[in-house]
Amino acid sequence: MYVRTRALLILLISSLAFTQNNYPPNINADETVTYKKTLQTDLNLWIFYPDKHKKNDKAASIVFFFGGGWNSGTPAQFLQQAKYLQERGMVSILADYRVKSRNNTQAIYCLKDAKSAIRWVRQNARKIGIDPNRIVASGGSAGGHLAAATGTIPIHDEDGENLKISSKPNAMILFNPGLILAPINEFDNSKSWPANRVSNLKDRIGVEPKSFSPYHFVNKNTPPTIIFHGTNDKTIPHESVEFFDIRMKKYNNKSIVYLYDGEEHGFFNYGRKNQGPFNDTMSKAEKFLIDLGYIN
Repeated sequence: MYVRTRALLILLISSLAFTQNNYPPNINADETVTYKKTLQTDLNLWIFYPDKHKKNDKAASIVFFFGGGWNSGTPAQFLQQAKYLQERGMVSILADYRVKSRNNTQAIYCLKDAKSAIRWVRQNARKIGIDPNRIVASGGSAGGHLAAATGTIPIHDEDGENLKISSKPNAMILFNPGLILAPINEFDNSKSWPANRVSNLKDRIGVEPKSFSPYHFVNKNTPPTIIFHGTNDKTIPHESVEFFDIRMKKYNNKSIVYLYDGEEHGFFNYGRKNQGPFNDTMSKAEKFLIDLGYIN
């Protein structure tokens, strides 16, 4: 697992080329709700209900966070993944959050919003017919980081929210996520993340990078996780998810990593290669959810 010498700063700072940037998104959901009002903007969730879903059901749910370097992007990115799992019986939800290009915010506010979204879903479980103990966080790249952060980082919740209602998901499905944002020292020099790769992230994030780094918060209570990553990802080196997997298994957590040979950043997006990567990743995600008992 040799870590390439390219800078991790590329990780999530720039607006990623694969991300659709149509905003505000035109999403034809079953229900649209405002989950949070901020000084900059109101933030919405777009909810897709399974066929014949009733509000007194207790379906599993999944919340998707879009990619775009905490800088741009659109909730519509994961529309097809949401519809796929809607058809499999899940309540699928696309989440908006503040980003730098639209709201002039640091990345810490992205995480505050992601945590608020998970908390809103759990708090309103009875209203939307879901099981509050079967909530999945998902996303790609920067959105994958946010999904992973909600499942690992116990701080950076929004001020004034009811912290008795957990913002932690029960499982995570991650697509080429950013997982290591600070140096790690658990490997020899050829397999470590030296400080110079993450030295300039603090201003962009708004807090110390280590407090924003999912890897550093993995413990025995980290939710079961599946990760999809390309071996030719020049934005987020695939070795980072392998290190995350090692740490997960150190604590005996359920952790599955699928590496896609030769695939680049964003390979999983709908429309790539005649839907081949989309279909394969979603098929594997579906099996993961079946094994957890979230869908049949």
